[in-house]
Amino acid sequence: MAAPLKTIDAAGDIAAVMADIGRRARAAARILALAPAGQKDEALMGMAEAVRAQKAAILAANAEDVAEARASGASAAFVDRLALDEARVEGIAASIDVVRVLKDPVGAVTESWTRPNGMTIERVRVPLGVIGIIYESRPNVTADAGALSLKAGNATILRGGSDSFRSSRAIHAALVQGLRAARLPEDAIQRVPTRDRAAVGLMLTGLDGAIDVIVPRGGKGLVGRVQAEARVPVFAHLEGVCHVYIDKAASLEMAKKIVLNAKMRRTGVCGAAETLLVDRAAAASELKPLLDMLIEAGCEVRGDKTTQAVDPRVKTATEDDWSTEYLDAIIAVKVVDGLDAAIEHIERYGSHHTDAIVTEDKSAADKFLAQVDSAIVLHNASTQFADGGEFGFGAEIGIATGRLHARGPVGVEQLTSFKYRVRGSGQIRP
Repeated sequence: MAAPLKTIDAAGDIAAVMADIGRRARAAARILALAPAGQKDEALMGMAEAVRAQKAAILAANAEDVAEARASGASAAFVDRLALDEARVEGIAASIDVVRVLKDPVGAVTESWTRPNGMTIERVRVPLGVIGIIYESRPNVTADAGALSLKAGNATILRGGSDSFRSSRAIHAALVQGLRAARLPEDAIQRVPTRDRAAVGLMLTGLDGAIDVIVPRGGKGLVGRVQAEARVPVFAHLEGVCHVYIDKAASLEMAKKIVLNAKMRRTGVCGAAETLLVDRAAAASELKPLLDMLIEAGCEVRGDKTTQAVDPRVKTATEDDWSTEYLDAIIAVKVVDGLDAAIEHIERYGSHHTDAIVTEDKSAADKFLAQVDSAIVLHNASTQFADGGEFGFGAEIGIATGRLHARGPVGVEQLTSFKYRVRGSGQIRP
């Protein structure tokens, strides 16, 4: 049985605790910024070992979270995001292992040049400082965020969702054990010890300058609030309205394989396909097989009139369906007049997250990859590859769809900034 939930009841207590967390994170960040790569890797090794050693405690805590979520009427997709089993706990530990063996970005010189006056200038990677992570049901984010931030020399303040409170606490305990074993400050990865949403509001203010960047991981409501209220920079995506476009030159067998995976592998992830676009020139041969496949797999299909005419089981799509992130076994299907119409539809209704084209026509693929303005664009591959681990980042702290600093999966390198080192030999400016 997990320990009773720790709560902080009074608003003044919450403010005091959060201010103290911020101060301790800032102090830890100064130590981490100078920590050698070997010491950080030692901590990560200890974290992975502790997650494996404490698997039973993590699963027991998660079982309580899942039972509470089910009792409250949470959807199957929500429970899937929340639930852990032995394989998922091992996946958490394995992700930490992958982060550990990544090259340390801190101190890497990305560019260097010599000026005519003899001065040399280097651009070098440095940590961001203190990263605040606000997330909902996914308990694995606790480990991913902590490990990635540590590798990049940053301190982290984790505010997990109420639904994963126990799970996150158990995983965090393993992370602290790794820090302790490597003689790094335990304040390097802190967890907000309350479910009270007032703590989120305080983090969004920046905790008196302690937090350098906020990363929200969750639904539209959470991310929208963070983007609207944050007084510090934010790495985020509001929603994942992801598309798969079936071009007239697509292989039907490849299209079926990709569409089924993109929609149904895990319906509750942000990279799940929410809209299927089919070239009118391919509809006669490919639309019906795709619809049959999706419906037989248990997916509800909402389509335009052309799609409905092909299969009476298709429900009528409304205007809202084209811009909806279902996070469920539902997909909107539309027949479009070729590649240009598909790109126009994605620009109008998409969220600039992840979009894919299936085609054997290289010129069509090149045009799609060039003109679709999303953080991730794919040719002949599932949208569910929108994941830092699949990009070779070990894990991710989130997907960013903005255009400043970070875009796409936010991994170790994206959690650094840079500074310029200038070396002279007595030069002065005339």
